[in-house]
Amino acid sequence: MSRTLRIAIAQLDFLVGDIRGNVRAMIDAARRAGEEKGARLVVFPELGITGYPPEDLLFRADFLDQVERGIADLAEASASIAVVAGAPVRDGGSLYNAALYFNHGRLVARYYKMILPNREVFDEMRYFTPGRLPCVVELEGVRLGLTICEDVWHPQPVKSAAQSGAHAIINVNASPFCIGKHAQRLEVLHRRVQECGLPVIYVNQCGGQDELVFDGASRIVSRENELLFLAPEFEQGLYACEVSPRRVICDEPWSEPVSPLASVWKALRTGLHDYIEKNGFEGVVLGLSGGVDSALTLVLAVEALGADRVTALMIPSRYTSPASLEDARRLTGKLGVSLHEIDLEPVFRSVLDQLRPLFSGARPDTAEENIQARIRGMLLMAVSNKRRLALLATGNKSEMAVGYATLYGDMAGAFAPLKDVVKTMVYDLARFCNEREDRIPLRILERPPSAELIYDQTDQDSLPPYEVLDAIIESFVEGDASLDDMIKRGLPEDAIAEVQQMILRNEYKRRQAPIGIRITEKAFGKDRRYPVTSAFNPAV
Repeated sequence: MSRTLRIAIAQLDFLVGDIRGNVRAMIDAARRAGEEKGARLVVFPELGITGYPPEDLLFRADFLDQVERGIADLAEASASIAVVAGAPVRDGGSLYNAALYFNHGRLVARYYKMILPNREVFDEMRYFTPGRLPCVVELEGVRLGLTICEDVWHPQPVKSAAQSGAHAIINVNASPFCIGKHAQRLEVLHRRVQECGLPVIYVNQCGGQDELVFDGASRIVSRENELLFLAPEFEQGLYACEVSPRRVICDEPWSEPVSPLASVWKALRTGLHDYIEKNGFEGVVLGLSGGVDSALTLVLAVEALGADRVTALMIPSRYTSPASLEDARRLTGKLGVSLHEIDLEPVFRSVLDQLRPLFSGARPDTAEENIQARIRGMLLMAVSNKRRLALLATGNKSEMAVGYATLYGDMAGAFAPLKDVVKTMVYDLARFCNEREDRIPLRILERPPSAELIYDQTDQDSLPPYEVLDAIIESFVEGDASLDDMIKRGLPEDAIAEVQQMILRNEYKRRQAPIGIRITEKAFGKDRRYPVTSAFNPAV
């Protein structure tokens, strides 16, 4: 008699700290997995009970007490279907990142994550003790080796499970999205399957959590090293397969990978949506400049939340061109967003009058330019406070890198959706959006970018061309490349030296910037932790 186990993958979006809500979502998904998919086992992502990453909540005893109550509730739900779920577990004075196996209404087995990542956005060694033993559970004659996320990126945990008699590997994940991650994961899974000769069922969560966004894209690789199944990106869902000691059969439709730009757009939309929803904001407010960054942010906000939850302000000054006003009006008209216009000039004149004694004898410079940006920030924050709308900062990674932004001005905000998107990709995303539906006026994409804080100003008055600037940022920030490395890649030496110094001396600004969605492996924030006070000179 053949032994076959029907397994459901539960690709869910959790809320960090909402233990009761997360467990309720798991119990509901477990019920549906049995009723709709005919599953005998349902598998949830890493640390699903707490949401990921719980960070220093893990230091709180009362938080871990709540986790234990959640584990007990989930155990009860396993009376009708077996469950694999992730949770932090206290054991012998240590805390472990665990995959728990429940069946017949009780906790049957636990696996402790062996490999704790301590790089990029991960600092699990701060909280957890690594496990040392494999865990293989048996259900209906099929033996499953439990592993957690980083374990599958290294040979030993999977090898240990295989040596312990597993027929298949279950790998539960909280693996955040970044550009290129889909291919990286697939390459890793192919290596593990080639080494152990066992299929891998890879279960990942989806949704946004602060800077991180999780793309789901759960997948199954057969023992023949074929990608049998790929779940949709950034979508919750239940997906079933049948596992026997010899093979895996998937009866779900296979999701085709989308283009890299489409994945980035989905990541930004998901991250923004979940940040607003999970933090209980009524909607968002943002300032339009007539430029591409604010235009793209507005389109993103409308797609994530709906036009009725988006408020746009245009705050023109004496330096704002008629084209900027016209394009902002056309854009909001196409999107169905109400545009409120506030004249900056009376407030700007009043501030200059008050400062005249202190500015006497000094020539106008960036101080006057920044006053305009800070007045705009003040007005936008006033609307944010009054109407409980999250203020979206519209700056991009190129500006954040070199400090081409005003503290307490255009950097003001609760969330910066484009914070990890370089300027050249901003243009790529804008064109991508227009290919689907013509919304961003073509003139916005064709005009030279400008802060419009003085007459006839363009970004390239202060910065190298964005193609050069972004190449340097990607090399220096994301690749940790040296001056010599970048020169060998054909980048201009004078621009490299200038941009490096701008990046390093503007760390103090980035420390005060709003958080934003991570789409690269080296976003400003948790990924890249540089000192504010430093005498490092890469040109020495």
